[in-house]
Amino acid sequence: MLGIAGWVTFWAFFVVFVFLGFYGARWRRGNLAQLHEWALAGRRLGVFLAWFLIGADLYTAYTFVAVPSLEYAQGAIAFFAVPYVAITFAVAMLFMTMLWDKSREKGYITAADFVQDQFNSVTLAILVAVTGIVAELPYIALQIDGMRAVLEVMMTGLSSATRISEIALVVAFIILAAFTYTSGLRGSALGAVFKDVLVWLGVISLIIIVPLSINGGFSAAFSAAAKHNLISGTEYLKPAFASAYESLFIGSALALYLYPHAVNGSLSSESRKALRYSTALLPLYGIGLAILALLGILVYASPGAESLLSQFPAAERGLLAVPALAVATLPSWFAGLVLLGIFVGGMVPAAIMAIAQANLLVRNLIKPFFRLSERGETRAAQWASVFFKFLALGFVFVTPLTYAIQLQLTGGIIILQTLPPVFLGLLTRKLNKHSLIAGWVAGMLSGIYLLLLANHFGPLTKSAYPVFGHSIYIGIISLAINIAVVLLGTAIAYAAGWRPSK
Repeated sequence: MLGIAGWVTFWAFFVVFVFLGFYGARWRRGNLAQLHEWALAGRRLGVFLAWFLIGADLYTAYTFVAVPSLEYAQGAIAFFAVPYVAITFAVAMLFMTMLWDKSREKGYITAADFVQDQFNSVTLAILVAVTGIVAELPYIALQIDGMRAVLEVMMTGLSSATRISEIALVVAFIILAAFTYTSGLRGSALGAVFKDVLVWLGVISLIIIVPLSINGGFSAAFSAAAKHNLISGTEYLKPAFASAYESLFIGSALALYLYPHAVNGSLSSESRKALRYSTALLPLYGIGLAILALLGILVYASPGAESLLSQFPAAERGLLAVPALAVATLPSWFAGLVLLGIFVGGMVPAAIMAIAQANLLVRNLIKPFFRLSERGETRAAQWASVFFKFLALGFVFVTPLTYAIQLQLTGGIIILQTLPPVFLGLLTRKLNKHSLIAGWVAGMLSGIYLLLLANHFGPLTKSAYPVFGHSIYIGIISLAINIAVVLLGTAIAYAAGWRPSK
């Protein structure tokens, strides 16, 4: 249980975080009645602010708790996240700079804005917008899972701990909704700087202190983990999981910058140069991710962490691994800081994701059918961001904590179906819009169908499906079906005499 010093540190610095969130409305003043000022911070973030914001945007509870949780529960396959983050920034360098150029020229705020203009199709833009909104919900739910994990570890031993943690979570989200409504992306940018300082402090401290507190260090930890017969291997990945590993990191890398929150963060950069430089710095976070994944193994050799985790149901222990290590191995006041880093590491991305969802709802689902003033557009987005936060909060309490990474992988299956109109659309206008719509339908239906069929594969491999004897990430399978339909449909359209408009 976290001591009194840890509680004081946690809540004292949480007040600082909340202050920064609300102060964002006064920082770099702009007309927050304009959507691009509220939702994109006026497109004025320089290299380091963009780096902090996009880093906070992309390195979330997925990094801090879900990957270590998977490592703790299943073993080596969790390291698919390391090559995933290593190659996704090459994708960003190509496509986000192209989208930034077009967005600055045409005033786009969402990827769906670009799709509508590029293919002259409101229907296709609506499908891209709906897909983005739906795909963000499990991702926000994952952030809330991370926050809930922190609260549950903090309140271990208290009577009615679960009830208290749920109330604290709701209160935190009310505060988050309030400063997001007030400050928009500016508040998230300031919170991102604060969050990243705490996160790096925690990552560096844990990877030094925890092995030193274990007799035998990493060697003892891997030996202890091996005794649990982790399904995908401990020190090495079992060959049967190779295809799942490869397809998971490729699919995840392609999906990341299709998410609306990644687009939102990228378009907030003040210049193309700032975006490229900040993207080039982002792989530094990949080092932190690799270290955090190892913490899922170190739990097995930490008696204090194991003792703390034993007080929780087996299904919840994975996601509690890093918070438990912090409480068990760090001084109470320092553990409070590390736990706060994880906690706000869920709050900041959740705010950015809700802003991105609100942009899509207002710009691409409401605005085409209802006339809105500039102020009305922004006000609708502000209230929509509040709604989406609490909608995701409602999903959280039915998700097993140990396999929270499933939330992100499920979102990936959904968002990958927007790759043809967004990424391929940035490269060429020669794709037929009706074929793109048909491809989206085929990819979405096949992805959902395979996800439902794959229930018997176990917690992680619910996101994989056997193809010719190899388990493949469903997102890759459904994307391949999507692209095949798009190319075939476009070829048929050309044969029938169709040509893209100029």
